Amino acid sequence: MPLPPLLSIQNRLRFLSLLILLFALFLIAKLYAVQIISGEDFELKAEHQYVAGVNYFDRGSIFFSTRDGSLVPAATVKLGFILHINPGILIEYGAVESTYEKLNAIVPLDKADYLAKAGRTSDPYEELKRRLGEDEARQIQALKIPGVAVTRERWRVYPGETMAAHAVGLIGYGPTGSEIAGRYGLERKYEDVLGRKGDDVFVNFFAEIFSNIKDKALGDGALDGDIVTTIEPSVEAFLESEIKKVNDQYLSEFTGGIVIDPTTGEIAAMALTPTFDPNSPQEAESSNIFSNKLIEDRYEMGSIIKAMTMASALDAKAVTAKTAYNDPGCMTLNTKTFCNYDLRSHGTSVTMQQVLDQSLNTGAAFAALRMGPKKFDEYMLRFGLGDLTGIDLPNEGNSLVSNLKTNRELEAAQASFGQGIALTPITTVRAMSALANGGTLITPHLVKEIRYKIGPNKTLSYPAAGEGERVISPEASAEISRMLTEVVDTSLRYGQMKIQNYSIAAKTGTAQIANPAGGGYYQDRFLHSFFGYFPSYDPEFLVFLFTYYPKEVQFASETLTDSFFNITKFLINYYEIPPDRESSPQASI
Repeated sequence: MPLPPLLSIQNRLRFLSLLILLFALFLIAKLYAVQIISGEDFELKAEHQYVAGVNYFDRGSIFFSTRDGSLVPAATVKLGFILHINPGILIEYGAVESTYEKLNAIVPLDKADYLAKAGRTSDPYEELKRRLGEDEARQIQALKIPGVAVTRERWRVYPGETMAAHAVGLIGYGPTGSEIAGRYGLERKYEDVLGRKGDDVFVNFFAEIFSNIKDKALGDGALDGDIVTTIEPSVEAFLESEIKKVNDQYLSEFTGGIVIDPTTGEIAAMALTPTFDPNSPQEAESSNIFSNKLIEDRYEMGSIIKAMTMASALDAKAVTAKTAYNDPGCMTLNTKTFCNYDLRSHGTSVTMQQVLDQSLNTGAAFAALRMGPKKFDEYMLRFGLGDLTGIDLPNEGNSLVSNLKTNRELEAAQASFGQGIALTPITTVRAMSALANGGTLITPHLVKEIRYKIGPNKTLSYPAAGEGERVISPEASAEISRMLTEVVDTSLRYGQMKIQNYSIAAKTGTAQIANPAGGGYYQDRFLHSFFGYFPSYDPEFLVFLFTYYPKEVQFASETLTDSFFNITKFLINYYEIPPDRESSPQASI
């Protein structure tokens, strides 16, 4: 008995719907197999077809900040092209030689290298050249040679080349060897902001469903952004030129410097030489050159520590600038003898001002012992010598200050002139900034703003002078500034270095380099240091310089003085800092 017409139609529709559903389920299963189960295999095969595509490498930018607030790229991403061939196709068309001639006319190629790659018929992809420009890529595409293609690529580029290389850092492959990430400097410290997750060439919808990769659907870019640094490129360039002159002239092992605002902690320049170009790190003689000695390594700084010793003694009211002592030339404590740099006495009534003027070790020891070892040690640790500074760079090293925890006379006396304690340069800069800014610790830093891809930008804030931990009183800060200004006005090269109408507070340092093998110190190897700030009583900049093992010269006054004052004059002119000499205060302690 035949079915009623309506029922027959319904059955046919059900059957058709079932077929459609089964077909859809088949497609879903097939797509799942392609994208999830065999996704990597198919992606690899697709890559080896090498139709011109896109390299999705991306990374946030790092910017320098000019004096007027303009941004200059320090690290960014550049777009270019890869030229590659399919050797099998070239051979099939008999076009190996003719292709070389055509390509070489656009992009110079090594013929032997080209022929070797063109002979690898088992590999459908052989790279001939990377980082081609757009014009070159267009010319090659216009040739329409079978088996020849160009593919887009993106890579990290550092437009300033060696500029601030130790601060900016560089990228490289991580421990797994599969992901590119920041390896040094700001690139590493701000990886969570600068890093980007690479996207697949195709949108993997089923991976969204079955693998729960939420960052593809929602985006994991909430932290993605660019960073704006405090580094001023003109100041950085000038600092780099000065330290290179010192290093070249005196054949030092290395030389470095920092320019900082001692009231805010903003670093305008940070440089080391020898340096490297992060665009071509493979050309570096050793990976050790990538390490930032200004942050990671520690050194006995020598006589610049006398400024901290004297400031502490002033604040403790153990001495005044006019306090006098009988200088024996050498002192012996616990059978250990130490002397002034010239091994002689400078009189029976030597004032604390003269101790700084003439950089007398015995005078610094007198001031420290006048306080008492325990109080002296406490003051030095209050300067942050035993702490990390909190600078926004990776691998900050600890200073070696165990001698400041013994409360013994010998260790206190030696530490008073910078011996027996080893400080990182950035720790030294932070401590010296407290002398300059009224007596409080600041946080040295290189980044002032993060510009996020999503959401509002973030201005980073740090404690300014007066807001951080207090080390010495404003009165002691003013007095040590006056005494250090007197050093420049009358003693440093007999007063010949002072700048008319500007007060400058400064101190040199010369330290023997410790002998790690035999103990004690080398008699002919020195570290020279120099720090100063200006204007003395309302400073805008503090400059720190050091050079390690300069040859055939003994004192920092010979190696670093000219560079310090060259940098000082540059900063005064560049920032149009007004003169202050008419308002210099008198001694207050």
